[in-house]
Amino acid sequence: MSAADQGEFLIVTGMSGAGRSTVANALEDLGWYVVDNLPPQMLRPLLDLANLGGAALPRVAAVVDVRGRNLFDDFPGVARALRQHGSVRVLFLDASDDVLVRRFESVRRPHPLQGDGTLLDGIRIERARVAPLREAADIVIDTSAFNIHQLATTVTDLFAEEGAARHRLTIMSFGFKYGLPSDADLVADMRFLPNPFWIDELRDSTGKDAPVSEFVLSREGAEEFLDAYTAALKPVLEGYQRENKSHSTVAVGCTGGRHRSVAVAEELARRLASVPGVAVTVRHRDLGRE
Repeated sequence: MSAADQGEFLIVTGMSGAGRSTVANALEDLGWYVVDNLPPQMLRPLLDLANLGGAALPRVAAVVDVRGRNLFDDFPGVARALRQHGSVRVLFLDASDDVLVRRFESVRRPHPLQGDGTLLDGIRIERARVAPLREAADIVIDTSAFNIHQLATTVTDLFAEEGAARHRLTIMSFGFKYGLPSDADLVADMRFLPNPFWIDELRDSTGKDAPVSEFVLSREGAEEFLDAYTAALKPVLEGYQRENKSHSTVAVGCTGGRHRSVAVAEELARRLASVPGVAVTVRHRDLGRE
């Protein structure tokens, strides 16, 4: 198999408490296939499986733990052997001793290597053991000054595919008479616009049909609302990306979810599709209801 046919294989490791779980979650959100707490002896079989999987497993990450000491005893040799059989990178997560102590104390858990000693004893033992691993790493991230959102954002910057959306926005139309969507982050009410239901020639059409859409969007206040709401949502969507919130739902409602909300949802989606890093989809929850 040529290098061009092989996918990406990432080993995520480092100091306990430095953020391996946060990185694993961020990679999963980016579409990586993540194997957590993998026994070190399974790295080579997993790499072989990833190479055989081809397009089915294009990006695989293995999170390994200090307790798999065989990996750390001779990691430079292990890394060289793995790199002969695929595109392998190593991400090492680090943090200062005092930060690691605070993190372990905050969750009231012992360090895996402290035994009968103190937290700091365990951290120092681990740091000595993983020193060769840190030297062999392709990428080292010091998470001392990061919160979980900042670390996830850093991982997204490093490992997201070029041009990939960092936030997925669903714009959902709905009818208030059927209840508010339970998963909505923001809700807009279109009942301030005239209802096409009361116009005989528009009643049986929907907001996806041009006559209804043109009627709704040309009513007084519609354009002003769309301009203002689009402008208000853009910094929100940019902030969601900074905070590594990967998905949100904006619900747009009218009485029955057939005319006004549908037309406005479609137009709002068209306008927000230009926001960098955002992939927009439209869902009409109640469009098929009587």
